[in-house]
Amino acid sequence: MISSIREWLNLLVRWFHVFAAIMWVGQTYYFTWLDGQFGRLAKSGDAGASIWMVHSGGFYTVDRHKSLKVGPEQVHWFRWEALMTWLSGMVLLLLVYYSSSGLIDPDVANISQAAGIAIGLAVLAAGWHIYDLALRSPLGKSEGAFATFSILMIAILAWGSVHVFSGRAAYIHVGAVFGTIMTANVWFRILPSQRKMVAASAAGEMFDASLAAEAKLRSKHNTFMAVPTVFIMISNHFPVATYGSGYGWEVLVVLVLLGWAAAKVIREA
Repeated sequence: MISSIREWLNLLVRWFHVFAAIMWVGQTYYFTWLDGQFGRLAKSGDAGASIWMVHSGGFYTVDRHKSLKVGPEQVHWFRWEALMTWLSGMVLLLLVYYSSSGLIDPDVANISQAAGIAIGLAVLAAGWHIYDLALRSPLGKSEGAFATFSILMIAILAWGSVHVFSGRAAYIHVGAVFGTIMTANVWFRILPSQRKMVAASAAGEMFDASLAAEAKLRSKHNTFMAVPTVFIMISNHFPVATYGSGYGWEVLVVLVLLGWAAAKVIREA
């Protein structure tokens, strides 16, 4: 591919990817903020109160309901931003790593490009399945136990990645695992639960409370994965401090922990 064409593709896809991610993460944290505000109102005894906001020259009110008071066709869904972010990220993975020499470092692992691509794609799929199975197991019932399991798996993933890929590609694949889990959470767990909630409410029935709980938990996890993912993306511009240092995988684990701490602060703000 002519270098100028590749650069334009990289630029345009990267712009699309970043902008889609801004919309996705922004919406995620906006609804997280709303949920926190309603939680505070419930604790203060004002569970039925509205949340008032001002923006762009107008005042807005938001109410939370236990049942659907309009037709399903009037319900607004937020789902395409997640898919577009993931798809554009996969295109970037192809452009920057899978179709170039940036994926493999012979000094790290003497494997072929095809083998590296196969390992990379397998890591993305395995990351989602391990996360999903663990969360649906008894382990997922304890927040502390699941967090401990998660950081252990992330450490194993980070260590394994830096021993297979180039340093930069290792970091990006860990970030891509987070992005894949977040997108799969939206499309395979959150949206199906919400569809069932809408269908039950539209039929005048009470929906299963566990549907709302699962959607909320998965959304919460996405807010904790979003910040480390952005940290990982930015770290590619600072190789001396991150993947190029002698402690590449350890720094990556610390970045994830710092991201979790930042996400907790943001969620409680």
